[in-house]
Amino acid sequence: MRSIPHVSLYGDPSPAGGVDLVHCERIPERSSLFNWEIEPHVHDAMLQVLYVEKGGGEAVIGDRRWVLEPPCLVVVPALCVHGFRFRRDIDGPVVTAAQRPLETLLDALAPELRRHVREPAVLSVDRRGRHRAALVPLFDAIAREMRTSGVGQAAAGVALLAALVVQIARVAASGVGVAGELRSRKAAHVERFRALLDAHFRDRWPVARYAGEIGVTPGQLGRLCRDGMGCSPLDAINARVLQEAQRSLVYSTLGIKQVAAELGFDDEAYFGRFFRKQAGMRPTEYRVAGRRRLAGQGLSGR
Repeated sequence: MRSIPHVSLYGDPSPAGGVDLVHCERIPERSSLFNWEIEPHVHDAMLQVLYVEKGGGEAVIGDRRWVLEPPCLVVVPALCVHGFRFRRDIDGPVVTAAQRPLETLLDALAPELRRHVREPAVLSVDRRGRHRAALVPLFDAIAREMRTSGVGQAAAGVALLAALVVQIARVAASGVGVAGELRSRKAAHVERFRALLDAHFRDRWPVARYAGEIGVTPGQLGRLCRDGMGCSPLDAINARVLQEAQRSLVYSTLGIKQVAAELGFDDEAYFGRFFRKQAGMRPTEYRVAGRRRLAGQGLSGR
């Protein structure tokens, strides 16, 4: 049993195989309900970006702790254990967005930006710099689009998210610095595992191969993953494979057999059993449901 909850939004259960694109709210809306303390939890498929405009507090992401001093950006990729202790005067927007469609757009337009949604970070924003002036209108536009029901809503939402990633990359490149970071060897090992997982999940490496590449035992890797990701290494591997399978099913024209082969499955039937166990439905059912949902939001999966 997992001791760290896996959720869509804090306080809400995580939906199986959900494809909701974006949620936007102010930080106090949710944190005030929990006495300004958000316990460690994981978003299985959702990226979260906070912009702390006032107040502050502390963030723990994986095995790393930051002091949050405004203005700063907090980036929490999917499958990162994280929690917050906010001051009561905290304010600023927080966007929770499906990571798969955003990465699909970045893959097509600017692959070099992907690392900014795959690596956790807390970035100080220069109070007098041009980047601060660009951030607030972007968050406002994302919030407006979330409340809009019309043609092209999903496409506009993903495009605005991509523009936000561009601003995150520019803030990171500005050299203002990282706020109050305390890093450990454990955190470095977890980041190394994430990088290896992104590079080799299609190769179907066993847990022992990942552990060997990192220089730890499988048991040590298990403890690192449970502390930093809230799951076992095998769960993390399966989640990464499932993430890519879901993205391919909804956003590509590949057949099921081709999707299975791309992910290192020799047998389409075995892939189907794997997918159903992980997602709770067959690949064909997921593809139909996902594309129907996106078509209703104005973004075709074809």
